[in-house]
Amino acid sequence: MSGAVSSTQLGHSTERKTTLCGNYSFAIRSGGHLPAPGAANIDDGILIDLSRFDRVQYDAAKSLVSVGSGQRWGNVYSQLDQHNVTVVGGRVLDVGVGGLTLGSGLSYLSDLYGMVCDNVVSFEVVLANGSVVHASGASNQDLFWALKGGSNSFGIVTNLVLKTYPIQHIWGGIKGYTLDQLPSLLDALLEYQSAPSKERYANLMMQGFVTNATIGIALSVIYLKPEESPSVFKPFYNISTAYDTTKLQTLYEFSGSQGAVSLPRVEQRATSFKPTANLYDKLLGILTESPSLETIRSVTAGPSAFGLQPISSSPVEAGRSQGGNALGLEAVNQTWVIMDSGWWFSDDDEPIHRATQDIVDSIENAPKEEGQYVEYIFINDADWDQDVIGHYGTSNVKRLKMVQDQYDPDHVFQRLVLGGFKLPYIV
Repeated sequence: MSGAVSSTQLGHSTERKTTLCGNYSFAIRSGGHLPAPGAANIDDGILIDLSRFDRVQYDAAKSLVSVGSGQRWGNVYSQLDQHNVTVVGGRVLDVGVGGLTLGSGLSYLSDLYGMVCDNVVSFEVVLANGSVVHASGASNQDLFWALKGGSNSFGIVTNLVLKTYPIQHIWGGIKGYTLDQLPSLLDALLEYQSAPSKERYANLMMQGFVTNATIGIALSVIYLKPEESPSVFKPFYNISTAYDTTKLQTLYEFSGSQGAVSLPRVEQRATSFKPTANLYDKLLGILTESPSLETIRSVTAGPSAFGLQPISSSPVEAGRSQGGNALGLEAVNQTWVIMDSGWWFSDDDEPIHRATQDIVDSIENAPKEEGQYVEYIFINDADWDQDVIGHYGTSNVKRLKMVQDQYDPDHVFQRLVLGGFKLPYIV
């Protein structure tokens, strides 16, 4: 499908060098999935909705696909399924292409090919002065690097060209457990992460609803080959399940089983650490005994869930082999943590924010005390007040600011795009 609007219809032609949106605050929406206030919405300003940038155009000869930044991953996957290929993309079908990719994007294919941003061949970008440029490994290389994790601080991405891969049939699904099995599951997770050689076709995510025992724990497992019950997940096979949906299926079918709880108000917060048995013991105590959990339980419709995402060195090494990105990731075994909280009423905004922050601070302090903290916050899971880009490292931040000065010298996107994660001010 071709987009119904062109880049110049954002309000300025390539010849007219005025500033996007004048001096009015504005927000940019791809899919609108990120719950951080202002990231994809605005009350007093201009909303640039990219949903009509909806191209999905596959080039079989080059194994590339051109995708509008307002597309959602489910539409991309379903159209590529017709050609028996896929892309390194989002794990939830309804997430927008542009926002996830600019934040970095974690995929079930990341161990093989890197983060989502590492698989972009080129970006089409509308700059603050209204001009349209293309950033790739051959053109505007510094901007190309910055867009791979630098979020919305440089321009409005309207189209992306992505690499495709011949992966379609897989084994996977969700294994369900009760909350009292969390100690055994954390032991199994550590064993899985401690394998001397990571199986790059395997991936998983563990989610636990610590305020709702009726939901319990969901372990999403996927093996990117049509092979049933591969041995890489052996640490989990001896733990009895409450339910098990694993089967041979397509990657698109598997992705359709992944989703999020839908509530009017959502808070999420992220941190990272290098896994050890002692840290998982401390994590267990925090996730089951933190007083802040009671705060979340006490509000109307207040669920809280943790997510544990094991990351090996493979995504980092794969990203470096494809030109690198702005993330500053270490090539070590690590666990990315997300805490999600949901609720109904605005009166509970501040209590839930403080409670979620308290839980994540407690999780973060444990590895800091043991020297196992990873100086990285996964932007797609981060909270609005976390210094995400500051955690990319001083040298990367300085380089990002140099790119910003070159492509947006008036800092329009830094000043007027109030939501999302901005470049920190450094000396």
